[in-house]
Amino acid sequence: MYKLLIAITVMLPTLIEIIDTSVVNVSLDHIRGSLSAGIDEATWAITAYLVSNAIIIPITGWLSRVFGRKNLLIGSVLMFTGSSFLCGSAWSLRSLVFFRIIQGIGGGALQPLSQAILLEVFPPYQHGLAMAIFGIGIMFGPIVGPLLGGWITDNWSWRWIFYINVPIGILSVLLTVFLIQDPPYMKRIKQRIDFIGLGMLALGLGSLQFVLDKGQREDWFSSPLIVTFSIITVVSLSFFVLWELFSDKPIIDLKLFKDRTFTMGNILMFFAFFNLFGSIVLLPIFLQKMMGYTAWLAGVVLGPGGVATMIALPIAGALVHRTDPRRVLVFGILVSAFSTYLMSLFNLQSDFWTFVWPRVVLGVGMGFLFIPLTTMTLSHIKKEKMTEATAMYNLLRNIGGSVGVAFVTTVLSRRAQFHQFRLVEHITPFDRAYQIARSKTEALLSLKGMHFVSPDAPLYGELLRQSSLMAFTDAFFLLSVLMVFVLPLVFIMKRPRQITQMPMH
Repeated sequence: MYKLLIAITVMLPTLIEIIDTSVVNVSLDHIRGSLSAGIDEATWAITAYLVSNAIIIPITGWLSRVFGRKNLLIGSVLMFTGSSFLCGSAWSLRSLVFFRIIQGIGGGALQPLSQAILLEVFPPYQHGLAMAIFGIGIMFGPIVGPLLGGWITDNWSWRWIFYINVPIGILSVLLTVFLIQDPPYMKRIKQRIDFIGLGMLALGLGSLQFVLDKGQREDWFSSPLIVTFSIITVVSLSFFVLWELFSDKPIIDLKLFKDRTFTMGNILMFFAFFNLFGSIVLLPIFLQKMMGYTAWLAGVVLGPGGVATMIALPIAGALVHRTDPRRVLVFGILVSAFSTYLMSLFNLQSDFWTFVWPRVVLGVGMGFLFIPLTTMTLSHIKKEKMTEATAMYNLLRNIGGSVGVAFVTTVLSRRAQFHQFRLVEHITPFDRAYQIARSKTEALLSLKGMHFVSPDAPLYGELLRQSSLMAFTDAFFLLSVLMVFVLPLVFIMKRPRQITQMPMH
């Protein structure tokens, strides 16, 4: 019962923090209208949160040592809750962006802290169950966020997507005060602040998140702004790595990556969320742009996948201590790859269930992937290093999602142009198929009394639809291929012996 209370305590704020990474997306148009801002200006409400969030996540372990883990958890929840109220009360776009920065700072530490606490409270043989509980929050958040945000915005106001965090945050603080205790190795200790390392990390990760979020909109490296921030990213992070390797008191212990299982696990998690976020961004765009679905109906298509994940997670959690977790992980990766391959087979005649089932398959795959991967990745990490390890793990997971979104949106744009160019080559008076289509279209327009409309207009519109369709299927197929390519990394990871050990009675 005590372990269940601890799980609820740490997962409550983590869940609302994850939801807040995506909930603003569907409310952006209402926020823009309410605060009299342009759409490009309004997107800063998303970018500001992601940037500040990305900066805090990797230094969670260091902050835990400076302030004490319990104090950091309480402070983070209080900052997140207070800034949520201020976001809801924002009187201008600038004030909203400022409060979103504070919200991102408050929320950044919640994921690695909750994961580390769960892995300590639950004994090794129950780590699969612990990560199933954590996985429900991680996987459920991106699904419920857009649905919840859309419903609240339509029925109440966009301000309530922030206000709703306040009572949950207050409850979480009270539970934390009474239930969470710091182990001896996580007590607050006095140490100097590495301002150079901290500055380089903040500058590098902030610039990276900016590039990923704005790159496609600014046409990537044709934009001097993106080039500048890319250079800042490379220089800052390179200097940071060198500085930390020779520092006596590093902010991030990069020596954790000497453990090959930890390193391979982080790479696999990067590509797992690359696939997950890439596909759940592409699918609603496809449904709304190509099939004419409403935002709500597109959300309904995604919903069953979230339910499938909820079912798969506890099953995977039970399997990891009954068999070799690498078998479960291989199954999860193959199922995830197969799901995006199914999505690459979509066409303009596909029905509702044709879209639902691949999303359900992806939900099952991610459930069977997340539990064994997390359990194995962190199984060889010492308890006193667990917060730092989970911080890096969560950082690479989040960056993987951001890179995945940037990748698929870029592929979508470039491949649509490519297919349009190739299809236009066939629209000539000498192409037999084009002649037949043109004559049939002309006859249909005449039948409807639309003699003044050129048959080339609807034909060109169809050409654009077909080129967009092929771009979507290309993007889904590439996601599938990338998942298969990382499969060999599983066999480099070591099998954790301790998760198969049940307590003796």
